[in-house]
Formats: sequence, C-alpha cells, structure tokens
Amino acid sequence: MMFIIINLLDALAIIIHYVLTIYMWLIIVRALLSWVNPDPYNPIVSFLYQVTEPVLSQVRRYLPFRGLAIDLSPIVVFIIIIFLDRFLVGTLQDIVLRLK
Repeated sequence: MMFIIINLLDALAIIIHYVLTIYMWLIIVRALLSWVNPDPYNPIVSFLYQVTEPVLSQVRRYLPFRGLAIDLSPIVVFIIIIFLDRFLVGTLQDIVLRLK
C-alpha cells in the first residue's frame, strides 16, 4: 500500500514541475510579445493574455512601482514560480525518497 502513496507523490511532483515550467514559458512569451505590440485579436495572443493576466494583475496590485514604464510583475511571478518549483517539488521528492 505504501508504494501507491510513493508513486502518487512522485507523479504529483513531476506534474507540478511541468505545469510550473509551462506557465513560466507562457510568462516569458507574454513579456516578449509586449515589446512588439501584437494584434490582441490573434487567438494565440488572446490565449496568452487570458492565461497570464489573472496572475499578473494580482501581483501588480501589490507592487509599489505602479507608475513605472516597465512592468515588473512578470519578474515577480517568475521568481514565485522558481520558488514553488524548488520548494514544493523538492519537498515532495524528498518525502518520496524518505518513504522508500
């Protein structure tokens, strides 16, 4: 029965890692697209905005530098993703190793 829990936690760690990595790339693409002023009616651009804007807008609310010409929210989200990947995924993998 313990091997089921071990495999579940291991699979969960891998899935979380890949989801965070994909989201990090979406943030990077969104930040790069902001430099070229893309067509907002393009389906890919629309998808990127729909997926990333809820998180970025929440971070923007707490940033003290709202009046700057540069949007720092992608950098903050990037740092949060790296922290979650290292902490959450690392902790799950350590639990798996200790249970083996």
